Amino acid sequence: MANVQDRGPPSTTNIVLATAIVSGLAGYYFAQARSIGLFGGQSITRTAAAADNKDSDVSDAEGSTSPNEDDDVQDLGELKSFAGNTEECKLVLVVRKDLGMSPGKIGAQCGHATLACYKTLVRANPRHPVLRQWEDYGQAKVALRIDSEEDMLVLQAQAISLGLCAQVIHDAGRTQIASGSATVLGIGPAPKSKIDEVTGHLRLL
Repeated sequence: MANVQDRGPPSTTNIVLATAIVSGLAGYYFAQARSIGLFGGQSITRTAAAADNKDSDVSDAEGSTSPNEDDDVQDLGELKSFAGNTEECKLVLVVRKDLGMSPGKIGAQCGHATLACYKTLVRANPRHPVLRQWEDYGQAKVALRIDSEEDMLVLQAQAISLGLCAQVIHDAGRTQIASGSATVLGIGPAPKSKIDEVTGHLRLL
């Protein structure tokens, strides 16, 4: 008859390894259960804000130096409604080329400027006639170039004097450029002829 040897108690290494495996599996399944709400927690979803927290070239959370997402919408004068104007509307994005921003960075900053202008008009009037006309005509956007912050601020002042929405985006400085840098000026949406009074002399980006 074969002699079965007594192996003795399990070693400390085996106990630690088994405990780690059990703990890891338990934690994984607990997290999965919580994510679908079995423990009363909220479902974990990836929001646009979370996606923007990536410190990447294409998507960033650097549009504004303000901690509150609504603080990047500045109150800059009285907006005209341009009631009765049936002309096609557009939004112009004036980009500073002297900063040396990469194409991905420029795209992200233009996105911030577009949203800031949109929120400005919605706050003024959720049914703003210019906003509705812009949406009906395909939300036209034109990217133009400018070579300095000083020139950009002059354009902003001109736009405001005409009753146009004009929002400057300031970067938080987490990747490519200095904190507080004015990167993009969004003007509009507004009738094309009105915006061209301000930006008609600028070149395409």
